[in-house]
Amino acid sequence: QVQLVESGGGLVQAGGSLRLSCAVSGRTFSSYCMGWFRQAPGKEREFVAALNWSSARSYYADSVKGRFTISRDNAKNTVDLQMNSLKPEDTAVYYCAASTRWRVGVTARRTDYDYWGQGTQVTVSS
Repeated sequence: QVQLVESGGGLVQAGGSLRLSCAVSGRTFSSYCMGWFRQAPGKEREFVAALNWSSARSYYADSVKGRFTISRDNAKNTVDLQMNSLKPEDTAVYYCAASTRWRVGVTARRTDYDYWGQGTQVTVSS
């Protein structure tokens, strides 16, 4: 059983920064592709960023490229999302996800992820 618990969400002004963290339980965390997704009210859940097992490959949505950075610590079983230059349109519930089927590569497809956290709210005020 794999469990994911996000933390670090909150309220921030536009232009500010937040760092989300996801703690993952599971013996083979280091073999998972990890991703972050977000869902705004009334919208579909969308891909934000993904990182492969070795941190050698990452992939970002165009809307966050250059502002967000995904990282992981396989020794601590954590994956983080550093969010800078936040905009009101970044407001959403952010979810951490693990894909047991992708390891070397990365995937942005929601259906490729097997395990999900409960989400953490990020609100960016203008």
